Amino acid sequence: MNEQEKYMQRCLELAKKGFGNVAPNPMVGSVIVYNNEIIGEGYHMQYGQAHAEVNAINSVKDKSLLKKATLYVNLEPCSHFGKTPPCADLIIEHKIPYVVIGTIDSFAQVCGRGIEKLTKAGIDVKVGVLEEQCKELNKRFFIFQEKKRPYIILKWAQTADGFIDAIREDANTPPLKISNDAANKLVHTWRSQEQAIMVGKNTALLDNPQLTVRNVEGKSPIRIVTDKHLSIPATYYLLDKSVPTIIFTGIEMPSSTNLEYVTIDFDIEIIPQILNELYKRNIQSLIIEGGYNVLHSFIADNCWDEARVFISEESINNGINAPEINRKPAFKEVIDNNALLIYVNN
Repeated sequence: MNEQEKYMQRCLELAKKGFGNVAPNPMVGSVIVYNNEIIGEGYHMQYGQAHAEVNAINSVKDKSLLKKATLYVNLEPCSHFGKTPPCADLIIEHKIPYVVIGTIDSFAQVCGRGIEKLTKAGIDVKVGVLEEQCKELNKRFFIFQEKKRPYIILKWAQTADGFIDAIREDANTPPLKISNDAANKLVHTWRSQEQAIMVGKNTALLDNPQLTVRNVEGKSPIRIVTDKHLSIPATYYLLDKSVPTIIFTGIEMPSSTNLEYVTIDFDIEIIPQILNELYKRNIQSLIIEGGYNVLHSFIADNCWDEARVFISEESINNGINAPEINRKPAFKEVIDNNALLIYVNN
């Protein structure tokens, strides 16, 4: 790893500290180097607050050194007024002569304009250091900008013989416990990292899920459910207004605080309609914990980016079949006695 890659790697380490707190903004870290020493660093901590470059510049004690320093950042500095002023302007203001960027920002209001503004000001700019790692870190952001939909994560647990649940008639029979406690805790961590979580009507009726973050510290995602005929009982958790919830339905229904009803046409493909509504709401990531029908529909449409599948050691011989992904997992690890397979849809 050369010097530039070393400092860019530090930018990525800093950027990751904002995971779960900065969406829908990307995760960004920045370091400022003078005479091969880091004299300032910062990262984007919270959506709506100062960007990484601002925090890095503010952390430099001797501001006179900025005129001889190099600023590293994993994503192109912004060039527009959003929640905060343009970072490119701040870099120019402090006369930082060298800027090294991991990857271009694909957001339409930036996308090369930050680089153009810097170079027009006479700043020496280099782009593409650890570019793949920089893109991987902000894969949710890039998918959202380029495909106009959230980054989609499928999640389920299945038995060793390929079932996701026993056959149940109603909610009086509890769902089959497949994942162990360590896996369940990890799932709650995942929930805290994504902007939205989704199930279908059948899962909602059978499981009465809360879909909140409880086993770890973190913010609960926006809850999404499809319910064409509004058949989920008012006493169920999904309608308790404890966290923002969106119900996609075929019936006109007034919304209230933390409970929004969105009417869609169930006679045509519903996935594009749902994803378009989430895109309009700036929701950049969606974890789907539904039953077979919902999971299979996203797989059949090839509309997913990642699948996380827990597999237990136990068999039940009969039940609800697990969805199938016809590819090899990209990663595999063991969580106590559960296997965790991660599939990536490139």
